[in-house]
Amino acid sequence: MWIRLWEQLWEAHRGKTLFTLLGAVLGLIYLICGLWHMLIFVLIVYTCYHIGKRVDRGERAVPVKEMWRWLMDKWRLFR
Repeated sequence: MWIRLWEQLWEAHRGKTLFTLLGAVLGLIYLICGLWHMLIFVLIVYTCYHIGKRVDRGERAVPVKEMWRWLMDKWRLFR
């Protein structure tokens, strides 16, 4: 039963599954190694899930150009 569930997740949502697991592993390392807070753990897992979701949709993992344009538009006010 569990094997079929993982196979379905892997086939239908490969990026979300992979990056969520990566986020959980990184989050557990974060929790084990010292003074870590649960909010940081959730942020790591959610960020990796979001990246995986973008990969599943066929988009770039991190949209650098769009982020750069957005930041430049925001900073234009200070010039």
